[in-house]
Amino acid sequence: MEMEIGVSLKKHGYLNIPIDPKMDLESEIQRLKKEKNAIILGHFYITPELQDISDFIGDSLGLSQKAKNTDADIIVFLGVHFMAETAKILNPNKKVLIPDLNAGCSLAESAPADKFKAFKEAHPDHKVISYINCSAEIKALSDVICTSSNAELIVSSFSKNQKLIFAPDKNLGNYINSVSGRSMVLWDGACMVHEKYSLEKIIQLKDEHPDAEFIAHPECEKPVLIVADFVGSTTALLNYTQKSTSKKFIVATESGILHQMQKQSPDKVFIPAPSIDSTCGCNDCSFMKLNTMEKLYLCLEHELPELEMDEALMIKAKTPILRMLDISKKLTN
Repeated sequence: MEMEIGVSLKKHGYLNIPIDPKMDLESEIQRLKKEKNAIILGHFYITPELQDISDFIGDSLGLSQKAKNTDADIIVFLGVHFMAETAKILNPNKKVLIPDLNAGCSLAESAPADKFKAFKEAHPDHKVISYINCSAEIKALSDVICTSSNAELIVSSFSKNQKLIFAPDKNLGNYINSVSGRSMVLWDGACMVHEKYSLEKIIQLKDEHPDAEFIAHPECEKPVLIVADFVGSTTALLNYTQKSTSKKFIVATESGILHQMQKQSPDKVFIPAPSIDSTCGCNDCSFMKLNTMEKLYLCLEHELPELEMDEALMIKAKTPILRMLDISKKLTN
């Protein structure tokens, strides 16, 4: 079995072990979680059944805060690789599992550490704010981390005279520049999900549904954000749909969030914004969807794949993450 598991992880990035099709996966997952004192942290973009079995569902900020404060022995992260890295950085002595090691992030991969290091060195008088959607290596090169929920707060914590680099998302950086009056230097990175929205199709959809509000995540491109009725982080979008008196929304972010929107506002209608090449009318993150119930069960059963990181790298990356959490706490209290 050890050899089979080793070969499976090397070949697939996840445990490829047959499961009895009659098994009640939900019950088994709950049993294993209790036996092993494990917590399941899930991002808004995973599938509905995984959201429903998670102990906590949130965006990157909420997940970071939860990971920092958990007393579980094992953290299972239903998201993508950089999120599991953040949990491990904040909990170096805990076991952090991720069901599929191939669950990467196009945005994180758009900032290679060696090239970003050279970019940073070319701007020696700048402080670096990095969006949490980046690798541990980029975090280690940063002064502070931010999420889409707190980016404006983090930027405002620096004096107006302080020159800033914002990485790796140019669209979020552009948006924060526009609302803050800053002129941050931007790394040229982007999320493949949020860059694929079709402005033409969105305008057409708005014409077809004149009673719908159009809401968008700030990772979207500027032309899309300009026509939005509200721009905010995943959590902000969710909260907005609850508080708004509107009964219909066109939503420009990964379609996984629509499950929570519908659960919290069952009397409202949520329409996924169309992408340029969409045939299903939605825009999904293929990396997030690598997480499945079967992989979650095997991950808990065998406690693999386990995320392992270099200790020195974790120490360097932890400082800017803690700085973010501290600033967020101070500025929101």
